[in-house]
Amino acid sequence: MDYGGAASPGEFYENRLKLAELYDEIGIYGYHLAEHHATPLGMSPSPNVLLSALAQRTNRLRFGPLVYCLPLYHPIRLFEEICMLDQMSGGRLEMGIGRGISPIELGYYGLVYDDGPPMYREAFDLILEGMKGGTLTYQGDHFSVAEMPITMSPVQKPHPPLWYGVQNPAAVDWPAENGLNVITNSTAELASNITTSYRDVWSKLGRSQEDLPKLGMTRYLVIAETEEDALSSARRAYPVWRKSFMALWDLHGQNPVGVHYPEEFDGLLETGQGIAGTPTQVLEALEAQIEAAGINYLVGRFAFGDLSYEESRRSVELYASNIMPGLQGVP
Repeated sequence: MDYGGAASPGEFYENRLKLAELYDEIGIYGYHLAEHHATPLGMSPSPNVLLSALAQRTNRLRFGPLVYCLPLYHPIRLFEEICMLDQMSGGRLEMGIGRGISPIELGYYGLVYDDGPPMYREAFDLILEGMKGGTLTYQGDHFSVAEMPITMSPVQKPHPPLWYGVQNPAAVDWPAENGLNVITNSTAELASNITTSYRDVWSKLGRSQEDLPKLGMTRYLVIAETEEDALSSARRAYPVWRKSFMALWDLHGQNPVGVHYPEEFDGLLETGQGIAGTPTQVLEALEAQIEAAGINYLVGRFAFGDLSYEESRRSVELYASNIMPGLQGVP
């Protein structure tokens, strides 16, 4: 939900909701929303506010944060909102969880970055405990509650599907052991290491490969009738997105933690993390990367930087008519 500045915030939100309606119409599986604070990189600092609107504007589309930055929430309040969203959408919520990647954003909330992991684990455990119903009792170093009556519950039992962001192949043990779906922003090569490691852990636990959770990766996608038009849009819009991505880091004179994005879209073309071209070109690139990465779930970023609603809609419609059918047979 990065803000390219081409429209007022109200128009920006409306355009993103109209894209969600289009995703719903063409049969896209799910909509994932990042959470950021005090930065144009994230114009939906309260994901649940936007998602409650999205729930009413769509019928089939599943949706959820990727991720809720758990240290920034009181877990009881978040638990109750999760239950509300799942009920309001008829059980379409996908529940992404994480500690928050930016020490700057956490710092604005008065939190120390290194305190994130224990706070995240406690909040996660408390939320799952609440999903069991009855009364809620939990004692932790950061969050505690005693004999709270549980009057809310999700439609999906025992809880909505869980998601986790992964950049390091060595970090898959916990999500694999707990059956979490995972997504990475990495190259196909690194994504392959992640999916292979996940499958290895899954097999060692005696579980069938047929029961694997979703193992996904994201790609910036710009599609047009000509390669020239697609590249022109992508090359213009991506630096605007990157400026939003770097806004807080530049303000504080720091480098991003654990991630690097090239300055120009051509850098993404080289790594394969960005794809722009005709439907035929994009389909061929996606087929090759899906096979190389070993994923079973693909996330397309159709709206970023100063791409207009019309440009994003063009990409989505060409994706639906020319690329989705071609991907049906990809393992």
